[in-house]
Amino acid sequence: MSSTIESLNPVVRAIVEGTAPRPAVVAASRGVLPLPPTDLLEVLVRLARSDDGELSTNARATLSEQDPSTLEGSLRTADIASAVLDHFAQQTGLPTSLYEAIITNEKTTADTFVRFARTSNNGEMLERLALNQQLLIQTPALIEAIIANPASPSEAERRASETKREFFEKERGAQQIANELRAQGKEAAAEFIEQSEFGQDLDAAGMNIDDALFLASMIEVPDSETDDSWLGLEYIEEIYEESAEQRQAVVDKILGEFRFEDGEVGSERLSVLNRVMQMGMKDRVKLAMKGDREARNILIRDPNRIVASAVVQNPRITEQEMEKISAMRSIPEDILRMIANDRQWSRSYAIVHNLARNPRTPIANVMNILSRLQLRDLAGLSKNKNVSDAVRRQATRLSQARTGK
Repeated sequence: MSSTIESLNPVVRAIVEGTAPRPAVVAASRGVLPLPPTDLLEVLVRLARSDDGELSTNARATLSEQDPSTLEGSLRTADIASAVLDHFAQQTGLPTSLYEAIITNEKTTADTFVRFARTSNNGEMLERLALNQQLLIQTPALIEAIIANPASPSEAERRASETKREFFEKERGAQQIANELRAQGKEAAAEFIEQSEFGQDLDAAGMNIDDALFLASMIEVPDSETDDSWLGLEYIEEIYEESAEQRQAVVDKILGEFRFEDGEVGSERLSVLNRVMQMGMKDRVKLAMKGDREARNILIRDPNRIVASAVVQNPRITEQEMEKISAMRSIPEDILRMIANDRQWSRSYAIVHNLARNPRTPIANVMNILSRLQLRDLAGLSKNKNVSDAVRRQATRLSQARTGK
């Protein structure tokens, strides 16, 4: 018999623990021992599971002879033992009111619900269980039991299946991808999938598993190497949900830049771009900070400055990439200022020269750079019609000062 005794009655404890006199135990098994109904039911259920043939036979017979109306009252009380609820939940052919009392009692355990849903032929109660979405979410095995039971009405099966898809299959899909990536030693990619917004609901994001795996394949930086301390409030306020039209406008802008630089855009790059742009802005920021060269090449062109800023903060970005970025005229001023103020990148002559020639670089940064430029480059800037008049004049002054004119 079970070692857990729920009743506080010492007589119940003595019977269950085997310390009560034999005549008292036999009387209890026949239902004639004067005990409160809930206590007697707990004793009978315990004795029905006894290895003592006489006691178990008596107890099972007594339980089967219970008056339904009296039994229902006991099953609805908070004093009833969970073992009693479990016992009657497994009985077939009982009045529906008894099953209803069981599934609405707060003391009914998850295991009891699952056993009932797996074996019951009471369609009305199976449908009622399927309507309790909170219970289904808390007890995933209950969903499977309802779906597997041939006695489940179509409505019960439909509701259980919907809950399974909504709360478990989508999450499991993303987790399955993450587990597969970890098995391949791709920890950074697994982290990205687990933390992504699209990974919480691939269907809603318009993605399938192949899309998610492809995006994960672009990740090369683990969390341990990223630093988001630059992401201040002024940036966070710019993270917003985009409409389909806004996202398409971003795609068109990036495509336009690629066409201007390279001519026709190949189908492979177009496929990559479309997959990247399926993600929301928060996920694009993460990809920008953790993604590979192709991801950086796409997202540096994102018109939202927070995404472009994240690219510059990517720890794997190279000097050659930064040299190219510093010359791009579609880059926001904030990004060019970040590059100009960065100690590492400001040591590169090619980068600072590009910044000086880029008309979008803030003038204050350009003025600081000019004194570092070689004479021939100063001369070139003094004649460059694409930069501001102030930059050309200062380049001219510095050039003349060096030549003694």
